[in-house]
Amino acid sequence: MAEKVITVFVRDDAVNLLEVEGRLVKKWASLPLEPGLVSQGLVLDETRVAEELDKLFKLTKIGVRRVVAGLGGLNSLYRLISLPELPDAILPEAVKQEAKRVVPVSLDEVYLSYQRLSAPPGETRVFLAVFPRNVVDVLVKTLHLAGVQPYVMDLAPLALCRTLDEPRAIIVNTRLDHLDIMIMEDRLPQLIHRLSLAGEVTSAPERLSAITEEVDRTINFYNSSHKETPLDSTVPMFVCSDLSQLPENWQSLGDKLGCPVSILPSPMESPDGFDASDFMVNIGLALKELRHEREGANVSLVNFNALPEAYQPKGVSVLRILVPVGIIAVAGLIISMGFMIHGKSEYNSTLRSQIGPLQSSIALQINEMGALQEQITQVEAQLAPIEARAGIFDTTLTSLEAGREQMSGDVVEITNLLPVGMNLTRIEHKGNSITVRGIAPAVDDIFLYARDLRSSFGNATISSIKVLEDYTWVGDFTFELYIRQG
Repeated sequence: MAEKVITVFVRDDAVNLLEVEGRLVKKWASLPLEPGLVSQGLVLDETRVAEELDKLFKLTKIGVRRVVAGLGGLNSLYRLISLPELPDAILPEAVKQEAKRVVPVSLDEVYLSYQRLSAPPGETRVFLAVFPRNVVDVLVKTLHLAGVQPYVMDLAPLALCRTLDEPRAIIVNTRLDHLDIMIMEDRLPQLIHRLSLAGEVTSAPERLSAITEEVDRTINFYNSSHKETPLDSTVPMFVCSDLSQLPENWQSLGDKLGCPVSILPSPMESPDGFDASDFMVNIGLALKELRHEREGANVSLVNFNALPEAYQPKGVSVLRILVPVGIIAVAGLIISMGFMIHGKSEYNSTLRSQIGPLQSSIALQINEMGALQEQITQVEAQLAPIEARAGIFDTTLTSLEAGREQMSGDVVEITNLLPVGMNLTRIEHKGNSITVRGIAPAVDDIFLYARDLRSSFGNATISSIKVLEDYTWVGDFTFELYIRQG
C-alpha cells in the first residue's frame, strides 16, 4: 500500500492542505486568510488561523492530523559550507561555530538545521539553513491549537527545489509582494535569494520589470562566483505561483533574459480540477517522505527535518525497556514459583524442571548486560579525545563570544542605514575593521551610504567602485571602528 502523507502550508494570504498517497494527489483544500492574520510568514493571530486550519481538516474529512509543515522562509539564510574532515560526534559544534561566522545575527534569534553531504577525502561538506526562531515557535503553537501535530518541517524554497527534475535550472516563485529565486546545480540549491518587492510596484509591467531586474541581478551575482560554469541561455527557467497564472508575463520574462521559460511541472499525478501551481510547496513537502526516487532522476539531495528538536516527537529506546522488563518478569516468575513450592510439594519435580530454563534465561540476560557494559566502556574511551577537542572549541567559543554582541550591533546598524534600492552582498568584520560590498542602481547612492556610515561610525572610506553591464554600480566600502576600552 502506498505511503500516505499530509502537508500543511500557512501562507500570508491562505492556508493550504494536501493529502497524497504515493505520487497521487488524493485530497486538497485552500482557505483564504484575512489580511493581518499572517504577515511575512509570521502568524499574528494564532486563534483565528488555528480555526481556519480546523475548518480545512473538517472540509476535506482528513482524520489524521499528523503533518509535514511548511515554513515560508523569509529572513532565512542558506549556505553550502566546507570544513575539514570531522567525526560525526563533533560535527554539530563545528557547524555551530561556522554558523556564528557566516550568519549576521545572533544564533539565539534563529534555529539552525543542516545536512551532511558527500565530500572528497579530507573534507566535510554541509548544507546549512538558519531561520527565525519566533516564526517557528508561533507556527508550531498555532498548529497545536488546531489539534495538528507536525513531525517534519521544511522551508518553502527547499520544498520547491525538491519538485525539480533537472541537472541545472533556475526557479522563480512569486507570491503577493515576495519573490524567490533559486539556482540548482548538481542536485543542490547553490543559491537561494528571497526578497520583498518594493511596495510602490503595483502594475503588471512594473512588477514584471522588477522581477526581471532581480532575476538578472541574481544570475550575474552567481556567474561572478562560478566563472568556470556560468549560467547561460541553455539553462531552463521555471516559474510557479502568481507568475504561472499569467503566461504573457513569464513568456516575456524569458524573452528579456534570453533563456527558455516554462511553468514548474508537478511530479505528482493529480485529478481534474487540481491546480498544482497553487500547491507546489505542499507537493515539495510531501516528497520529503516519498523516498523512492526514479532511477537517474535529478532531484534535490537536500532533505533534512527543519523542525526543532524540542518540537519533535520523542522516541523510546526498545532496549532500555525490554532488558529491565525481562529481568523483572523472570524474577517475578521465580518468586511465584517459590510460593508454589512452599504450598504444594507435589509440584516440586515440575517446578525444578522449570528452574533450569529460567536460570539459563537470567544468565543470558546477564551476559547481554555485560556486553552492553563493554560497549559503554568502548564508547567512553572514544569520548575522551572528543571531549578534549570539545574543550578546544569551548575555549575558542569563549574568546569569540566577547566580540559577538559588538559585531551583531555593527551589522544591524550597517543594514539599517542601507538606502532603498541598494543591496549588500558582503559584510566582513575583522577586529576593528569592517569591509562592506554592495550593489547600487546609481553612484550617488554609494556616496550617500558612505556619508551615513561615516556619521554613524566616525570613519568610512570608499575603496573601489565599478559599473556592471546593466549600469548597476558595484562598490567596496571600508571603514574603521574605534572601540572604547574599559
